Amino acid sequence: MEEIKIIGAGLAGSEAALQLAKRGIKVKLYEMRPSKTTGAHVTGDCAEFVCSNSLGSADITNASGLLKHEMEILGGELIKIAKENSVPAGNALAIAREDFSKAVTERIQENPYIELIREEIREIPEGNVIIASGPLTSDLLSESIREFTGYDHLSFFDAIAPIVEVESIDFNKAFWASRYDKGEASYINCPLNKEEYERFYEILVNAPRIENHDIDKNSGFFESCLPVEVLASRGKDTLRFGPMKPVGLIDKRTGVENYAVVQLRQDNSAKTLFNLVGFQTNLKWGAQKELVHSIPGLENAEIVRYGVMHRNTFINSSEVLNPTFETRKRQGLFFAGQITGTEGYTESIAGGLLAGINMARRINGVEPVIYPQETMIGAISHYITDKAHLEHISKRDGSLRYLPPQPINSNWAIVAPIELSKQERKNKKLKTELLSKRAINVLTNFVKSI
Repeated sequence: MEEIKIIGAGLAGSEAALQLAKRGIKVKLYEMRPSKTTGAHVTGDCAEFVCSNSLGSADITNASGLLKHEMEILGGELIKIAKENSVPAGNALAIAREDFSKAVTERIQENPYIELIREEIREIPEGNVIIASGPLTSDLLSESIREFTGYDHLSFFDAIAPIVEVESIDFNKAFWASRYDKGEASYINCPLNKEEYERFYEILVNAPRIENHDIDKNSGFFESCLPVEVLASRGKDTLRFGPMKPVGLIDKRTGVENYAVVQLRQDNSAKTLFNLVGFQTNLKWGAQKELVHSIPGLENAEIVRYGVMHRNTFINSSEVLNPTFETRKRQGLFFAGQITGTEGYTESIAGGLLAGINMARRINGVEPVIYPQETMIGAISHYITDKAHLEHISKRDGSLRYLPPQPINSNWAIVAPIELSKQERKNKKLKTELLSKRAINVLTNFVKSI
């Protein structure tokens, strides 16, 4: 049987390697650290946690907690090791960072089916391969991935706007409309009068920003990707002639022509998540929260993900991958982890688990499996590979440039909707309990069927 090559011994790559090994499949696991560093990692250990030591909530009625429980049902290895190396953290699963990474490294080094090779891989190898090199993929491998995926399907700088839950928007103030009533009324519009706009503007221009040296020395952004705070710095009315222009957007309930309008655009096929159009930002998260909550209609908005701008490498999974994490144009080549467009440690492990299981199925002559969208692991894989998320902008030559969906982590809004009464919809705790119970039942039965 051919050995599987896995590139990257981070969380996703380590999980995938252990999944294949326990199925009796030999793995060559490549890791360029410590001989070549990423600039963020500090050790050469496998599965190193870089920023935090938390895997998030352990409560199964929390989206991240449910994902961890699903991984336990599927036989996840790193979740077991995380629990063995946990530290007190209330209702969250936090780990002793160094102990965890050393334990994963030892488990891999001692496994007779895994060969850990300290070497940089500079191009996509032939054969059966899982690429789990993460958002800090080396330049040479990034170029090889770019050649494979196509120029427009690999991103190097995120320009991410905040995303909010539609249920938390106040529609006594917000209204549905498209500019000049063209086509379906598919945008949510939050109108601002002059006083509200001036307050919003003052918050924005005085808000603290996240320092990012990569951005500072690579400041040649496309005009369409400028942070909203940079646009605002060009003049008090710049936003009113840009992403907040009010022309053609009138609330038919009032007939008022507004001073400025913040538009929100659908971000997932279930219409439960909406992003703030043109609001890519590099503000600190607390400042973003204050800014978003200053917008009429968004005073109590649940922010699912904050905006960021940073150097990052991730593929446009909606064009490149099937929900199995296998590439559409090359059988036997899988991607896993944050390079697929997911965020978070738990999500990285889940991607490695899914890719490892499906690679094993591919090797054994069985079709890779697509997990149900009622489950959190299935919802994430569907979300990042769903072509409905593709956006496009026109180039100067008249052609279209397709943009990948923004990276996402586990959240309830991406899970398949559940039938609820009006009273149940209002009770958030009950709703998440029902969604969690359904996910566990669906996954348990699904595992028995495959």
